Amino acid sequence: MDIESSGKARQGRLPSSVVALGWVSLLTDFASDMIYPLLPDFLTRTLGAGPATLGLIEGTAEATASVTKMASGWWTDRSGRRKPLVVAGYTLAGVVRPLVGFATSWAQVFAIRFADRVGKGIRTAPRDALLADLVPPERRGRAFGLQRAMDNAGAVIGPLVAALLLKTIAPDERTVFLLALVPGVVGVALLIWKVREAPAASPARPATTGAPAAERLPRGFRVATAIFVLFTLANSTDAFLLLRARDSGVELWQIPLLWAFFHAVKAAAGVPGGILADRIGRVPCVAIGWAVYALSYAGFAWVAGPRTLWALFAVYALFFALTEGAERALVADLVGEKLRGRAYGIFHGAIGAAALPSSILFGIWWKVFGPRTAFLIGAALAAAACGALLAARAILAPPQESSP
Repeated sequence: MDIESSGKARQGRLPSSVVALGWVSLLTDFASDMIYPLLPDFLTRTLGAGPATLGLIEGTAEATASVTKMASGWWTDRSGRRKPLVVAGYTLAGVVRPLVGFATSWAQVFAIRFADRVGKGIRTAPRDALLADLVPPERRGRAFGLQRAMDNAGAVIGPLVAALLLKTIAPDERTVFLLALVPGVVGVALLIWKVREAPAASPARPATTGAPAAERLPRGFRVATAIFVLFTLANSTDAFLLLRARDSGVELWQIPLLWAFFHAVKAAAGVPGGILADRIGRVPCVAIGWAVYALSYAGFAWVAGPRTLWALFAVYALFFALTEGAERALVADLVGEKLRGRAYGIFHGAIGAAALPSSILFGIWWKVFGPRTAFLIGAALAAAACGALLAARAILAPPQESSP
């Protein structure tokens, strides 16, 4: 069956390939989040690493993957194909991620996390470009909101399954890590059989001459990317939030449940967040989300007990619901279809590159000044980025674009 026409999307229905991509995201995060909430404890207790090492692993992996994101974005535009790179990226991550179960040193975990994030880098820009290709502009907020909501739904299921396995049949964390292979493989199979290229993306785009492609990207996109990088300097790895939870009195067995609760809120609010971005505009929606982030980080600075911390995780989840779909939709609005893959590569690559100094600096602030000051610095940077975004609102107004 061919991909549904954009007319169906205008009537309120998203194409089947968009829905299938959502399920792929769900299964992938199902697998990933069977591992991630247990990883800080595994690194520190089982492998003898420290919080600074955790920050180094996460920051370096994300930064290195940023190069892959830019390369895959460039290649998907040049070749005119999205799906092969998406399949390659999901397959690499799905295969290497469970190998954490065999790790005997933090260096091995570093290598596995690096390969996992390279897989994410390969798939992210082509997947987002494919998603944007499949729907008209007025439905992109909803499409990206659905994708992020299902991604977050998988991040709810994964920790719950991990907690259940640890309580029943799994003797230790390593067994849980190895079993994460199953949902990852199912997700790749679904991607291969149920997701198809958008017709407009199928013809290969000829190589162009003249100025470098980066110079032809609109000014609004370049300004938006710079502001997103500023915000990313405030947005360190969430592993620090899990460490803050332990410091605040949350018991170890409750950490996967806390992580599942966090993603449940993200999943529930994801589609409404995308719809809100379609209604009030991408920039106002992102600005509201960044303000929520600043307030939640200020709360993490002063949190005094487990109950308050659970509430803060719920507030923090709203930040993702308000921004993840809106940011991706804004990129699609600002950049024409022929450069969209490249734009997503630069967008994700710049943010990934900023993740390294973000996590390293946060770890230094935590060590030198304590967690309270570290979180307050993050809140201040987020507030500054929010102000910059609102000040640039006129520049970020998207050009008129016809429906595909």
